[in-house]
Amino acid sequence: MFQQGDLIVYGRTGVCRVDGIEAWKGQDYYVLSPLYQTCSIKIPVDGKAFMRPVISREAADELIDSMPEVEIQPCENMAMRKLTEYYQSFLGNRECRELVELTTALYAKKKAAQREKRKFGVVDERFLKEGENLLFGELAVALDLNVEDVPGYIENRLRLGEPASV
Repeated sequence: MFQQGDLIVYGRTGVCRVDGIEAWKGQDYYVLSPLYQTCSIKIPVDGKAFMRPVISREAADELIDSMPEVEIQPCENMAMRKLTEYYQSFLGNRECRELVELTTALYAKKKAAQREKRKFGVVDERFLKEGENLLFGELAVALDLNVEDVPGYIENRLRLGEPASV
């Protein structure tokens, strides 16, 4: 059970702070505040919604260090519905490694489209943004950075083999 003040990953919302636990109609609910949205969420404590703790700083740095080894498998020539299902499969388990695979593949696809002077697809763009938001949001919390500083941190760590000066 999470406690007040805990930072967790909730569904596809991303990182949330547990503001407390409230009872309502005989059931306990977490009161969550997403860090990167302005809203409040109430979710049953014993519900089936996906929730997990934010990764540690060490796990975040290990994930970043492993990024060059990620296999890039851009998804090409699929109908919009199939493409959506394919991308959603990466978001399904809400693991950072899957988000790295998704965003890396979509970055590669976007660069290829730019080189070939083609338009980057709407579905591709939507899932790239969602993947970045979820991944960078969690890495920002784990690394104690502002979310907009995460891409630079990743770039510097991969280029220099050490953390960026923030």
